[in-house]
Amino acid sequence: MAIEIKVPTLGESVTSATVGKWLKQPGDAVAVDDPIVELETDKVSVEVPAPAAGVLESHVVKEGDEVEVGAVLAMLDAGAKGGKSAAKPAPAAEKKAEAPAKAAAPAAAAKPAAEAPPSETDYDIVVIGAGPGGYICAIRAAQLGFKVACVEKRATLGGTCLNVGCIPSKALLHSSENFHAAEHEFAVHGVDIASVKLNLAQMQKRKAGIVEANVKGVEYLFKKNGITWLKGEGKVQGTGRLTVAGKPVTAKHIVIASGSDSAGLKGVDVDEKVIVTSTGALELSAVPKRMVVIGGGVIGLELGSVWHRLGAEVTVIEFLDRLVPGTDNEVEAAFRKILIKQGLQMKLGHKVTKAEKTGKGVVLTVEPSKGGAAETVEADVVLLAIGRTAASEGLGLAEAGIALDNRGRIEVDEHYATNVPGIYAIGDVIKGPMLAHKAEEEGVAVAELLAGQAGHVNYDAIPGVVYTWPELATVGFTEEQLKEKGVSYKVGKFPFMANGRARAMGMTDGFVKVIADAATDRVLGVHILGPGAGELIAECTMAIEFGASSEDIGRVCHAHPTLSEAVKEAALGVNGMSLNI
Repeated sequence: MAIEIKVPTLGESVTSATVGKWLKQPGDAVAVDDPIVELETDKVSVEVPAPAAGVLESHVVKEGDEVEVGAVLAMLDAGAKGGKSAAKPAPAAEKKAEAPAKAAAPAAAAKPAAEAPPSETDYDIVVIGAGPGGYICAIRAAQLGFKVACVEKRATLGGTCLNVGCIPSKALLHSSENFHAAEHEFAVHGVDIASVKLNLAQMQKRKAGIVEANVKGVEYLFKKNGITWLKGEGKVQGTGRLTVAGKPVTAKHIVIASGSDSAGLKGVDVDEKVIVTSTGALELSAVPKRMVVIGGGVIGLELGSVWHRLGAEVTVIEFLDRLVPGTDNEVEAAFRKILIKQGLQMKLGHKVTKAEKTGKGVVLTVEPSKGGAAETVEADVVLLAIGRTAASEGLGLAEAGIALDNRGRIEVDEHYATNVPGIYAIGDVIKGPMLAHKAEEEGVAVAELLAGQAGHVNYDAIPGVVYTWPELATVGFTEEQLKEKGVSYKVGKFPFMANGRARAMGMTDGFVKVIADAATDRVLGVHILGPGAGELIAECTMAIEFGASSEDIGRVCHAHPTLSEAVKEAALGVNGMSLNI
């Protein structure tokens, strides 16, 4: 069957291109996604891929011709075999032998790679999963002119983040901060309140309203961009094929954005009532007297802070001898000291080996991580928050021959392609930090790559934020990482105690730390512990993205008085130029 190969959307402001070089000639056999021709614009050079496997019939235009977006470039006989040259194997398929032992057997992986996609498909792109990575990928792909569908088995869009993760947790964090401030901090501002009473039901109602508004917002964006919501569980069948709720669907490209699930722990059985994950911790109808948080990472500390502010005695049990693994050591030590001062109890260097439910709550068996005598710890509610695992089960990946690593994550190349042609993966289900914004950037990148653009993610400029109070935000490298790499660096620091706006707010805990290359002064990492850190880190992320020096940040005029001046002062401090300390 003859298929037209057309000029793809080249960008929102680009309407034409020049035919640079033909990479395939009439009579050549091609595989799906093989580059056919190079197009050149004043902004970018792109390769146009084959939409299906077959034999190239003819060139419709010649090298040097000017062509408009949507113009026909060549004709392809889809499904035809033979030709003057063998089809070039997909780069990702060549990496099958490198997959870990847990990956699908070579025979199973090879079969889908040999299949041709349907000559006519229901959609150009089908995205599996409507979390931040999935729905952003779908929106960007629709903006680029693709016919797009998104598969989601939940009753609402938005994935874990909008439904039971980022958004509801931030709603409760903010509400609990207001409650704590009214109870303990307003008096110093001259605001006397006779008594403060917690209305947890109203707090939960407000949170639910925020979640509903966000998920309805995504539904609106789907309608605005012409994206079809395929409701049900999606399973991959192979190149160009999947099922949704058991019904067959075809697509030129499939993007898996299935996200992640809460990690389990042997001996700790979750019931989402007295032993809960983050999902259950967001829905508690009463404040527990005693809460134990298993895990000293982002989720455990954020939700532990919520319930501590509302009145719970919170103990954090962490396997390592520190909190938030991967954080700069100096910053983590200061962060931990602040949390302990707030009243959170820390049991670091310990592990939970058993959780036994009783009529009154839960009894935990706890041992030193490095060995030693066991002890018991009692709690009314236990929050299990030791991390998350890739949600790669139940998608038909093994049957489709898609390779996984030994942690259940989908293996992809630098263009997010799996070892099966036409199938891609992004977000928590592949390697890298499990962050909503990382997934979003990958969603945009893969959509643009499929449109022939230069989609790219700079993984050295992905910020991370812990939304406790004060907040902890980081981007780039830590001192420990740079020492390990053998990179010479300089450090500038500035405390919020010396910042006028922080003093006025009564929020002076923490500091800004800027790390720059000793030779070039290029910013390599920034770590902020303090008020509004999650907002302040954006300036620093942009600095790293565009290769700025610490002097560049320090020379920029920052409004006075603002918290952002602490970033400026820390940047100036790299070269001994801080002005207000």
